[in-house]
Amino acid sequence: MFHDIPTDMLERMHELEQRDQADRTDGTSRLDRLRQIPEETGRFLALWAASAPEGALIEIGTSAGYSALWLALACRARARTLTTFEVLPHKVALARETFARAGVGNVVTLVEGDFLDHADEIDRVGFCFLDAEKEVYEACYRVVVPRLVPGGMLIADNAINHKETLQPMIDAALADERVDALVVPIGKGELVCRRKT
Repeated sequence: MFHDIPTDMLERMHELEQRDQADRTDGTSRLDRLRQIPEETGRFLALWAASAPEGALIEIGTSAGYSALWLALACRARARTLTTFEVLPHKVALARETFARAGVGNVVTLVEGDFLDHADEIDRVGFCFLDAEKEVYEACYRVVVPRLVPGGMLIADNAINHKETLQPMIDAALADERVDALVVPIGKGELVCRRKT
């Protein structure tokens, strides 16, 4: 996966990395910033997604599509597809551009809208990456975990840098007997939950 990333995808990844870095220092408003994961988290997600059991691969919170590119690598390696959800129209436009330029339209489906409004359309989830507004994390957790197949994974971003806001959900996940969970100190901190078999 990592040794043969297509040139078009790498170029778009680098562009988004540079824009994300600039957004953090140039006064771009919070909702307009990309607020994407770092590269090491992308690689981490790709490894987990490539190892996920059969079932839907979903992403909640697309932004400009950077993390979806890492997940697309896993999809290509396993002949699977990703469905990603984004609510902000300007981010949907950026993600569409990302997916077209990176050539991943055959493995990534972008849904403009709130995942919670579409959740009933998804039955069996093999892998979910959650990186949306922190206020919806608990609701998404409650909806996704019952849909995880045995061995299915839910990974939620920002478990360390937004720990204060997310602590109730983190505590609930760590105490949830349906999953094995831990917080991994990579990037901004990832809550990793695996549905018990």
